[in-house]
Amino acid sequence: MNYRHPFGFGVFAILLALLLDLQSATAKEDESGLPKATPEQVGMNADGLAKIPARMKEFVEAGKISGAVTLVAKDGKIVHLEAIGLLDVASKAPMKEDTIFAIASMTKPITATALMILVDEGKIKLNDPVAKYIPQFKQAKLKSGDALSRAITVFDCLTHTSGLVGDQQCPQSLEATGNMLAQRPLGFQPGQRWQYSPGLNVIGRLIELAAGQPFERFLQERIFHPLGMKDTTFTPTAQQKKRIVTLYKPGKKKSSLQAATHWINDLSQDRPPNPSGGLFSTAADMARFYQAILNGGELDGKRIVSKVAVKKMTSPQTGDLKTGFTPGNCWGLGWCIVRQPQGVSESLSEGTYGHGGAFGTQGWVDPQRKMIYVLMIQRTGFGNSDGSNIRRTLHKLTVESLRE
Repeated sequence: MNYRHPFGFGVFAILLALLLDLQSATAKEDESGLPKATPEQVGMNADGLAKIPARMKEFVEAGKISGAVTLVAKDGKIVHLEAIGLLDVASKAPMKEDTIFAIASMTKPITATALMILVDEGKIKLNDPVAKYIPQFKQAKLKSGDALSRAITVFDCLTHTSGLVGDQQCPQSLEATGNMLAQRPLGFQPGQRWQYSPGLNVIGRLIELAAGQPFERFLQERIFHPLGMKDTTFTPTAQQKKRIVTLYKPGKKKSSLQAATHWINDLSQDRPPNPSGGLFSTAADMARFYQAILNGGELDGKRIVSKVAVKKMTSPQTGDLKTGFTPGNCWGLGWCIVRQPQGVSESLSEGTYGHGGAFGTQGWVDPQRKMIYVLMIQRTGFGNSDGSNIRRTLHKLTVESLRE
């Protein structure tokens, strides 16, 4: 006897397809950051890493932060990812692992990496005069009115040795910003010393000119999309905006916080991309970027930049010049490098590289231990963001969790 299901195989096939699509969608939603492993699988101690969220909770209770997302990766795998505290104090919205932060100057190493992609392709050279691309720089002068002893180069802009000084805002397009910076009097002769600067904004404009496309599109196509950094952007969507943490400053009462505003996390529609500090991202996305650099420029079989370029970016390039906001540092190409671990960096290995952000966010890569440390907080008005005890605590507790 021929038996046929009353609904027919067509309906069954449709239901099966819907189920598979749902499973696929769920899997994609779960795919973020790097693969996960237990601490023991990579030679670490789970009890030691468990001290990190406990300590972050103490910072929350002391009114130092509203909350934090901390991430530790070793040997290419995430062994710690925790969200503590609140995304927004007023609404009591909890901090989550996928909370989005304004990463401020943690944008700079990404901009530098984009530039090095074009160096790899022969479209730009590190010793090129900036004036080759932005002619207005031919008229650059010191504050004293004196002419320059030599031309400002791409290298100078990457290492904060160009003589450019002043704020890092992009009030208009990158084209207009580049032209404006060319007219801003320099604080010193190129190469003479190190001073944190808007040089990476110039680099952003050079990327546009050398690549022949908008800066933000180049980053999306050549870095974010290949690396699966789905929440890293200059222009968060309506859905992403719901996950952005509130910025806080010290409140009027002791151990209290109050919401703050800043141009860095301005979300107005006409906001241009800022190569020095305009990106929003998550801890998981940043871990993927750092792992690609730790791997020599590739992740999951997708190469974004050459090993040679990574070596140049993450090797000392500023000689004996005093650099950075904490002692013992030097500068690579867009990256800060720990030359002599001390103070806040005492737990890190020599040669660790990374960058901090104005709101306390931190991302560091320790190549000797093959470890990545990401701290996501959002505060202003608490002093030197690179020298915070919160950063020191993350480094210290992570390293203490390594098995002998």
